[in-house]
Amino acid sequence: MRPESPIALVTGANRGIGLEVSRQLAKAGMHVFLGARDPVKGEAAARALARERLDVEAVALDVTDAATIRALQPRLDSIDVLVNNAGVDYDTDQTVLSADLARVRRTFETNLFGAWTVAQACAPGMRARRWGRIVNVSSVAGSLASMGRGPPGYGASKAALNALTRLLAGELKGSGVLVNSVCPGWVATDMGGGGRPVRDGAAGVVWAATLPDDGPTGRFFREGRPLAW
Repeated sequence: MRPESPIALVTGANRGIGLEVSRQLAKAGMHVFLGARDPVKGEAAARALARERLDVEAVALDVTDAATIRALQPRLDSIDVLVNNAGVDYDTDQTVLSADLARVRRTFETNLFGAWTVAQACAPGMRARRWGRIVNVSSVAGSLASMGRGPPGYGASKAALNALTRLLAGELKGSGVLVNSVCPGWVATDMGGGGRPVRDGAAGVVWAATLPDDGPTGRFFREGRPLAW
């Protein structure tokens, strides 16, 4: 059963989709840990949401730094909803044949391994309590069904993140923990550079974070509709 007041963690949440997801989850009655690499920016974002009378608390979290994750472990044990939003480097300036592979590896450190590490820290507590939601913020750039030319590091890392979704969902099947990937679509963030309002992209993420107990797991969605892997 869903806890009366779920505790959520949103990574990469001091701006853009992560900030708006934090706002919407708090409005849905959750206590939200707003994760940010830069503690100053995280605190400023949390204060802005607190002025809206929302229950949001900033935490210093760099998903590529195991030390910051270990420092948060006592709090991570209590997480009911994890939104792996932290993501970097929409590398449209590269091609697969000319890509700087050191740069691609850095992209994987955040987009895949960062999400994987935080999931490892949070999922055991969810499984023990028999309830949880993990949402990996992905992209159609990572869909093998439609993949062609595109941002090579970003696309490959999001395809790998989708694979992680499937693996986690399989591992946690029957435990009350639902794991899904969500593409928020092209939204007006610093990375996206344009598109529809951030609140609309965030809504699809929040939908997956608030699924009922009989909701889907191991799936890929945009705006609540299935996408092809």
